[in-house]
Amino acid sequence: MVAFKLPRNSLIKPGKSYPAPAGAGRLKSFSIYRWQPESGDNPRLDSYDIDLDACGPMVLDALIKIKNEIDSTLTFRRSCREGVCGSCAMNIGGRNALACTTAIDDCKGTVKVYPLPHLPVIKDLVPDTTHFFAQYASIKPWIETQTPPPADQERLQGKEERGRLNGLYECILCACCSTACPSYWWNSERFLGPAVLLQAYRWIADSRDESTGERLDALEDPFKLYRCHTIMNCTDVCPKGLSPAKAIAEVKKLLVERQQ
Repeated sequence: MVAFKLPRNSLIKPGKSYPAPAGAGRLKSFSIYRWQPESGDNPRLDSYDIDLDACGPMVLDALIKIKNEIDSTLTFRRSCREGVCGSCAMNIGGRNALACTTAIDDCKGTVKVYPLPHLPVIKDLVPDTTHFFAQYASIKPWIETQTPPPADQERLQGKEERGRLNGLYECILCACCSTACPSYWWNSERFLGPAVLLQAYRWIADSRDESTGERLDALEDPFKLYRCHTIMNCTDVCPKGLSPAKAIAEVKKLLVERQQ
């Protein structure tokens, strides 16, 4: 399927409206981005009125209700519903977030739902993350060793060594941080972005990995790493409470230290 860039807001037109059924109790309006590129039509915003008394508490519950009961053509990704898989990352009320962990009651007024910004759009709320995951693969997200493993046990870590991975291993690759980063918007072809750089540091910080030098060499590039301008949007929107900006700073620090 061909992916298309998200058009400017000026091209997004009002779409269909789906009022709540008669007798509905607590109403909440959702304005949802709709676009099927192959149709040749411009994107539109469809409006749905949801009875919150007949719906779960999260934005994802509302999206599932809309798809199951109102409009089966609505397209979005979801899987775990527990904030673990990252599938349902989207822009909700102007902020990147996971739909499964965003409470409807925390959204003031009409809930406006768009796909993650600055990625190609496949359909509706589904962005094309092919390039994002290709960048992730480029940092070799696995343990690399040169020495043979111990004959009778795993490669062990002490508590302090394991503790260095806290704040890194929890990343679920939802892309909320990277798609909130202006530097990534401007240079996504060459800048790896906050999520991938955090993952890169996760393997550099792992005491079991023996390719630290090679990993740092691969990151010492004017664009891969140094397009980060510490805008901090990444840390602000991370649904897991992580700090990609801190991880990027640690990589820069290691590069400076090895030159001294």
